[in-house]
Amino acid sequence: MVDGAPGGAGRGRRGGTGRGPGRRAVVVVGGAAVVAGGGAAAWALSRGGDDGTGARAAADALARAWQEGRLSDAPLQGAPGDPDAELARLSGGLPAPAVTVAGVDTERAADGTADARLEVSYDLAALGAPDGSVFTHPTTARLTRLPDAADGDATGGWRVVWEPALVHPDLAGDAVLALERALPPRADVLARDGSPVVTATDVVVVGVQPSRTPDAGATADRLGQLLDVDAAALAARVREAAPDAFVTVLTLRRTDYDAQREDLQAVPGAVFRESTLPLAPTRAFARALLGGVGEVTAEVVEASGGRYLPGDVGGRSGLQARYDERLAGRAGVAVRVTGGDLAASRELFAVPAQPGEPVRTGLEPGLQRAADEALAGVGSECALVAVDTRTGDVVAVANGPADGGDRALTGRYPPGSTFKVVTTLALLAQGLDPAETVSCPATFTVDGRSFRNFEGEVLGDVPFRTDFALSCNTAFASLSGRLGEGELRDVAAQLGVGAEWATGVDAFAGDVPVTESAVDQAAASFGQGRTLVSPLAVAVMAAGVAAGGPRLPRVVLDPAPEAPAGPVAPAPDPAALAVLADLMRDVVTGGTATVLAGVPGEPVHAKTGTAEHGSGDPPPTHAWTTGWQGPLAFAVFVADGASGGSVAAPVAADFLRRSASVAL
Repeated sequence: MVDGAPGGAGRGRRGGTGRGPGRRAVVVVGGAAVVAGGGAAAWALSRGGDDGTGARAAADALARAWQEGRLSDAPLQGAPGDPDAELARLSGGLPAPAVTVAGVDTERAADGTADARLEVSYDLAALGAPDGSVFTHPTTARLTRLPDAADGDATGGWRVVWEPALVHPDLAGDAVLALERALPPRADVLARDGSPVVTATDVVVVGVQPSRTPDAGATADRLGQLLDVDAAALAARVREAAPDAFVTVLTLRRTDYDAQREDLQAVPGAVFRESTLPLAPTRAFARALLGGVGEVTAEVVEASGGRYLPGDVGGRSGLQARYDERLAGRAGVAVRVTGGDLAASRELFAVPAQPGEPVRTGLEPGLQRAADEALAGVGSECALVAVDTRTGDVVAVANGPADGGDRALTGRYPPGSTFKVVTTLALLAQGLDPAETVSCPATFTVDGRSFRNFEGEVLGDVPFRTDFALSCNTAFASLSGRLGEGELRDVAAQLGVGAEWATGVDAFAGDVPVTESAVDQAAASFGQGRTLVSPLAVAVMAAGVAAGGPRLPRVVLDPAPEAPAGPVAPAPDPAALAVLADLMRDVVTGGTATVLAGVPGEPVHAKTGTAEHGSGDPPPTHAWTTGWQGPLAFAVFVADGASGGSVAAPVAADFLRRSASVAL
């Protein structure tokens, strides 16, 4: 804070100065007059022949009316026609709803006038400044008494003389107060290595000025072709706008604008504004996770407690919204006296802007680009998540389409046969030998409910190892009776599924209910019960097998999320995990994910899944593939895919090939 002119602004405290016992008279807070230090005599006159009741009432009324924003209700002498409007003009944008006016004392002069010394405070946090940014200055209200006061006048005929110096003692002539507000640059969102993945980027806002086009429809049609926007809706907005309005069409990265510059500038009525926005390297880059910024809505302004004003830019979704206050920082403000006889404005008070602080994620840019590119050719809704098995850091989060929501972290889907990883770990703990013969018939019936394999497959009497590699549902249904009703839930938690996470973002860890019947248990054993998971939960499950213990995910690394308070599941048996990892290798070498066998680099371990959902005969299916290569665990989800092996596994193979050159 900067102290201003002598006798002018200085540091203040809300609610008055308290200048010694008995001297702080009336503090008006929230529209109520509070009498302090001496009851009804608080507005006492230091000399004069009367008790000062009228002068006290006039000063009290001024303080109350000023603070309540109704200066026209104050007993004023010589005031302009609209004193509230004149106060606003002289105050230069200082926040009227956040003013506190405190009376210090009054003093009667020999000529029958009186002075009321007041202290005026503006809480500039209402403009987004840091908490405690209070501009306080003293002022003096001159009071005079009407010679013919009407009977019943509560002030006894005392009036406050209107003059600019009442608003601030430095105001004379045409001088006014001026408020300046400066927003700091928004902080970056960082990758795991501290490099920026969202940073200020040059953009060009493409718009239409209605007065510059002879044919709004033709202009909208051409821009629709060039920018892939709704031409009819744009034409309607242009026709409804004022002639000189800037009708926003689309904001382009500068590089994208430059590639179409000649075509865009040739469109009649097209106009352009240059600016900067916090953007990721590409439009698709972790879009749902990172989120975006834009002009804040009225609801955001209202909920921000003064941090935002209409027209400000703030976080609208994803990390940008969740960590908006950290990334945005706080506005700086300055109050100056300007105009009149002043050669230059003079600063009375200033609070510098507080820069935002970055948010560091676990993202690895090379892996994120590989994930985005692997999903680019998938025709339906899909997601891909990758996790570092050594740390639990989530290194890639991709969704297709990129602006269709963050199903990778928050989606809730049946896991299908990927959940056989959990079931197998539970069976191994019960003594199952992978070499044990477990028949795989076309159907298996439990308490009258018949379960079948995908596309009616039959393997016959084969080792469990083969059942796992080729994902036989009926074999797992037949083994489900070996497990207790809560066993799948408990073992899933050992691999991080359904456990308490501290990701720093919204994420669904999975829900594995306790089974309620033999039928429920059989369905749950191959992921067709009531169990729901997110793609992240499935990737975490694979990471736990690869790492030999649970690897709880971390999406945001700094600020570090608060550690979960819930109980931690016991670690699974390392020997059982080693057997399970060996079985997942069989899925690649001779099972349902052989498409992954040709991926260069370290051996790939995997498990595919085909999860029925909804209704139909047969019902539609989601496709899954999960696994790991080296320290990189992954999960791929494709909505309404035919099967995990035919649809999701090729996407996983594409991702791993694209990731081969990225050091993790």
